[in-house]
Amino acid sequence: MAMNTNAPKQTSHLKREILVRLIRAYLSDNFEENTRLIPFDMRPKGSEVPYRCCIYKEREILRDRTVAGLGCSIEETDDSTLLSELAHKSLEREVPEENPLTVLTTACKGCVPARIYVTDLCQGCVARPCVNTCKFGAISVQNGKSVIDPEKCKNCGMCVQVCPYQAITKIIVPCESACPVGAINKGEDGHAKIDFDKCISCGKCVSACPFGAVHEKSQIIDVLKTIKSGKKVIAMLAPAIMGQLPCTPTQLREAIMKLGFADVYEVAQGADVTTRNEAKEFVERMENGAEFMTTSCCAGYNELIAKHLPEIKPFVSETKTPLYYTAEIVKKDYPDAVTVFFSPCVAKRREALQNPNVDYVLNYEEVGAWFIALNIQVDSCGESSFKTEASAEGRNYAQTGGVAKAVQSMLPEEIPAHPVIIDGLNKQSIRDLKKYAKNGICDIGNLIEVMACQGGCLGGNATVNSYKAASKQLGAYVSQSKSIKETEDEN
Repeated sequence: MAMNTNAPKQTSHLKREILVRLIRAYLSDNFEENTRLIPFDMRPKGSEVPYRCCIYKEREILRDRTVAGLGCSIEETDDSTLLSELAHKSLEREVPEENPLTVLTTACKGCVPARIYVTDLCQGCVARPCVNTCKFGAISVQNGKSVIDPEKCKNCGMCVQVCPYQAITKIIVPCESACPVGAINKGEDGHAKIDFDKCISCGKCVSACPFGAVHEKSQIIDVLKTIKSGKKVIAMLAPAIMGQLPCTPTQLREAIMKLGFADVYEVAQGADVTTRNEAKEFVERMENGAEFMTTSCCAGYNELIAKHLPEIKPFVSETKTPLYYTAEIVKKDYPDAVTVFFSPCVAKRREALQNPNVDYVLNYEEVGAWFIALNIQVDSCGESSFKTEASAEGRNYAQTGGVAKAVQSMLPEEIPAHPVIIDGLNKQSIRDLKKYAKNGICDIGNLIEVMACQGGCLGGNATVNSYKAASKQLGAYVSQSKSIKETEDEN
């Protein structure tokens, strides 16, 4: 299975191996003890130590990865607590923990502070482009070399750009640099710490850390024990999953049924409801003189609005997300069912916690590990059709531009949309959104689609296929699907 190019392969491999071992431990006759042994089974005495200084350090990190796999917070777990105790705790847990991310301080490298740095390549040239470019007077030449005063430096990077020898470099901390809202920084101990009052659960820090130190807290044990209890459990698949595994969508549905689910729904079905409602809302807003409207299906964007961008709220569509509508449909069909959303990202875990119709969230890494643990070859499964046909537009929500394109398809000719695509939240795109909100107008369009991840949901932190391959596979599925207008006519 090809891994997402956004994430380091080795860290993804370690997470997957631990999840596979956890699932097999749960299905064994002694879950607690077999969970306790995971770090020792992965690094037995005398084995090679591929990543850290010694076998004990590696076991310590593997233990913490297992803690996160059990759905527990590293920050709130005592080092002396046995994995067997935490495994038992996970069986007694009734609802998932609130914050979906945790930091493995054992794995965190404690990176040097981010700063602009002059290397030994500096030639002390006569032109002094770095000195002349700096607006803050932070650079001087001492003993024939440029020197940066950290008290004056604003980390603007202009000196990096003008140095003819590329002697000045910007040292970054990957997780801090990736976070668009400054929610992750070094704590007093030098390790990364997440400020959950600022965090929008976009998952960029998870993908950025080359040590895999930022980890999602899995809900796989919660789902396994719910299925084992005999309850009816329904899977809801975000459209991006159709580009992840080497199989057809109907084979995927059959493979998921083999995991023990009672039924499987495409969230593209809910996306069709979102499309119709957002199109209707867009028409009403434009008729009432609104200058622009932003879409609302991305959970990371909705968290950004709530925590950092309240001024844009009057311009945000009040239509609910595809997951919201799909969960409503499932609860109508199966009132007593437990619902599980299959997600490409962290942010949907936060959305699920706020929606009583969504009980659990599994990401694609966890689903892939589940298939491996049960030796299910998805491309060898039979075909199993979905009860309701979702549209091409709904299935294309997974790609950047897909939401805006879907809404456009439902608009009357006299009220056209001029889409503006925010392809991934970063500091610049957030500044742009703030400007639109402040001015009350977007000078380049009137329908703003916002996706927290570059590439849309196919670029989510927990996807398992490369973006290019996933886009091609999803595109084939979309091209074979009926348009939303065709599905409306049939219904």
